[in-house]
Amino acid sequence: MKRREFIKTSSKGLALSTLGLSGSSFLASCTHKNFSNKNISAIIPLPIQVIIDDVGWWSGKDETVNQGPYRTGINRNHVVADYQAVIDLGKALGIRPQAATILCEWDRKNILKDVPHSNWMGKNWDNSKWVGPWLEEAADLIKSNQEHFELSLHGLAHEWWEDGKVSRAEWAEEMSGIMRPKEIVEQHLDAFGEILNQNNLGSLFPKSFIPTNFCHTFGVSEGRNISMAQILKSRGFTYINTDFQWRFHGIENVQHGLFGVDSGVLTVDRGHDLLDWNIIGKIPSGKIEGATCGMHWANILHPNPEQNSEIVDGWVKLLSPYNNKLETMLAKNSLEFQKQLAHHVTTKVEVDSNEIKFDFNETNKLGTIVTNNEFFIKVLSANKLSFSSESIDIVTVSTKKTEKGTIYKLALKKGNVAKASITMKA
Repeated sequence: MKRREFIKTSSKGLALSTLGLSGSSFLASCTHKNFSNKNISAIIPLPIQVIIDDVGWWSGKDETVNQGPYRTGINRNHVVADYQAVIDLGKALGIRPQAATILCEWDRKNILKDVPHSNWMGKNWDNSKWVGPWLEEAADLIKSNQEHFELSLHGLAHEWWEDGKVSRAEWAEEMSGIMRPKEIVEQHLDAFGEILNQNNLGSLFPKSFIPTNFCHTFGVSEGRNISMAQILKSRGFTYINTDFQWRFHGIENVQHGLFGVDSGVLTVDRGHDLLDWNIIGKIPSGKIEGATCGMHWANILHPNPEQNSEIVDGWVKLLSPYNNKLETMLAKNSLEFQKQLAHHVTTKVEVDSNEIKFDFNETNKLGTIVTNNEFFIKVLSANKLSFSSESIDIVTVSTKKTEKGTIYKLALKKGNVAKASITMKA
């Protein structure tokens, strides 16, 4: 049985375009041909976030034929080296991948026997098989590498069990998108936090959420008086990432195409993954379309854990060029991703003579929990440039030589302003 049918969608505007033609262009770019007699392009690059689903299982076996979980669908158990693979990817790319985490097989005290609909054994829940020194080893690895491993909420056991029968998915009904009863959702969230505490990971309770099976409703679903986003917001969550083309409901209420703001929580379209969920040992290929490089844990692993680095290296080679392009960048972490994406979609930018001008009116209206005061811009010029401004802080400037000229990457910090400008000098 296929776990998920990946739907390929058309590219969401990854060609340069001049902002001003629409209010929410996916790429904000302008070119002016007179300054220093050379072309200058300025763009707020699209950030790309790396998300890895289903991290946390210790067994890889798909047991849905017996009403159990899909897990990662591979023919071996997971080992501590599989967590190291996530970290190695992050270190090589200089980013903090999001590990969308499943925690049932980290339950040391069998608390899930008292959490309804959380597992395939019900009241007979017994996780003793997966309690061992590997838990401490993996937890220590995660805690000591927080710059390259972001523990995100995925679920307890991914699915929903009713009278011993499995159905999709843990947080919402598959076909209707209706959120599970609020009291059950709250119990599952509490259990997620408690299992983190059991493993001395309580301080890492997440602020980002990837719905299991991407079953989710934007806004309040039918028959409910509160949305999933509102529940998560009350617990400090700022960000949801899910596939808008797969079991996603309420898309008509999404305000900005690539993302919407649901009760202050940024909700982002994941798009399609390059590999199916249970593919292991394959060097990746293809093109990232949109703001998320989504994958599943198996996709960065090898059947022989000692060879995981071969697959990780393949992802590094595929993703590294996106950091060097004018129109894209790899988001260092999910907070940077949220801020950059907001500006990429809603901030207007234009080059006028020797100035780069910004209009933040739409960005200032977003109402996200995260303050969108920091972002990056890239500038391409054949000339050597310097930058100054009295209306926006230029935090850092870095450069990269290309065949078309030098790409300048400016880290910017804006205040409570609607407009700002940067002066360029050759």
